[in-house]
Amino acid sequence: MTDPEIKARLSGYRQSIDNIDAALVHMLAERFRCTKEVGVLKATYNLPPADTAREEYQIARLRQLAEDAHLDPDFAEKFLNFVIKEVIRHHEQIAADHAEQGAVAK
Repeated sequence: MTDPEIKARLSGYRQSIDNIDAALVHMLAERFRCTKEVGVLKATYNLPPADTAREEYQIARLRQLAEDAHLDPDFAEKFLNFVIKEVIRHHEQIAADHAEQGAVAK
């Protein structure tokens, strides 16, 4: 294979990677839009920011999806734990903001 052919293949792979990265960012943004609404609902009804039963279920589910997709389940779990931690942080902030707004309204 010649140098230009190698560069062309490399460029093609990199374009695919860039497209996948863009899709991941958009999917994460949509996921966080949904979890924000969950946070608002939890704050409105004074529910805790974290739901350990749901988290355990999601981890087991994602590990199985990773195995089925031939992706390292440990990596998938680490990634989900990172996302969950961020979601809980958002929910705590939403709850604090909601409590503050309730105190101001009284």
